[in-house]
Amino acid sequence: MNASYTERRRNNRIKGPGCCILLLLSLVLALPLCAQKQSKSELENKKKLLQEEIEYTNQLLSETKKNKKLSLNQLMQLNKKLGDREELIGLISGQIGGINRQIGETNNGISDLQAQLKKLKDDYAKLISNAYRNKDEYSRLMFIFAASNFNQAYMRLKYLQQISEYRHQQAEEIVKTQKQLSDKLAELEVRRKEKNELLGTQENEKEVLKKEKTEKEEVLTDLQTKEKQLKKDLEKKRKDAEKLQQAILQIIKEEIEKANEGRPKSTANKLVLTPEAQQLSNSFASNHGKLPWPVIQGVIVDRFGPHPHPSMPDITINNNGVDIATTKGALARAVFEGEVTGVVNIPSSGKVVIVRHGEYLSVYANLNEVYVKKGDKIKTKQNIGNILFDEDDNKTELHIEIWKGQTKLDPEEWMFR
Repeated sequence: MNASYTERRRNNRIKGPGCCILLLLSLVLALPLCAQKQSKSELENKKKLLQEEIEYTNQLLSETKKNKKLSLNQLMQLNKKLGDREELIGLISGQIGGINRQIGETNNGISDLQAQLKKLKDDYAKLISNAYRNKDEYSRLMFIFAASNFNQAYMRLKYLQQISEYRHQQAEEIVKTQKQLSDKLAELEVRRKEKNELLGTQENEKEVLKKEKTEKEEVLTDLQTKEKQLKKDLEKKRKDAEKLQQAILQIIKEEIEKANEGRPKSTANKLVLTPEAQQLSNSFASNHGKLPWPVIQGVIVDRFGPHPHPSMPDITINNNGVDIATTKGALARAVFEGEVTGVVNIPSSGKVVIVRHGEYLSVYANLNEVYVKKGDKIKTKQNIGNILFDEDDNKTELHIEIWKGQTKLDPEEWMFR
């Protein structure tokens, strides 16, 4: 009983520290890996999306440039591309920062492993030195037979066996730690190579950005000489937006009057929903940030709300929705299931389809041909018409708005990125 207890204590004293230190070190080094991989994956996905947007915008620009005269549309597409390029450079900077952190962590891991390896080698050297002094069989036998009793002799024999086992364990730990150190050094080399590649990519993107900014300045300078015509176009666009808003408000008013027939006057300005319409409204609201795009492929060239005019910063324009540039012949599709409550024709701005989703409305403007009529029940992603092609500017743009009651919302916040 006493011998077994003493043996266990000696065993723990010999095996414990080395194993525990290595286990803790392995856990510390492994902890950040999942987070790093996830972060890297997210950054790569964002980079891929931005690169696809830039490539698509370049396709749109090449179509626009077929028109010999410079246009506001070209400037807006250039602005979109510049914004995407700057965001891409920012993402690359984020990746480089992440790699720098990984390099720092790897260097710390290498330092810890080098210290651990040195300690293991020093301990092993002492063991070998002691073993060399007592290497002959006679010395070991004398150590055992010099015991005062049988129990002590047995304990001495076990001690010599444990020393031998520990020596083998230390040798294995040295080999294992050397392997870990070698892996860390290889990992460090990979990280440094990855960083250098990203630095090269970032530098290339900055050079392209510089050229694109020069191109934008040339377009901007040319457009500013046509300020009078641009202001005239802007005024026309503002009036068209007002007509569209009035048409939407009229449809909302009619819907409210229809829903409130025979109800108290207290509900006169409030849309009363049926249980089915309320359920549809709730379903639409729960899809905030997840609605499909109203085109299969496109890029937003004019955002929601008040913002400076692209070529005349002293003039503020106010967009009730967003404008999405797409390719010639593209179709507009519903962002959610609902009922067509209006088809309106705005002179010089194409046809407009208004779809109700309970309390919400989605509005699709600048259509050439419409495939639906008032009262139609439509499904998510159902084609509702083809988008008007502007021959003067060589552009195809869909204007989309989202309303909740009589409040305008930012469609970009509702659509899936």
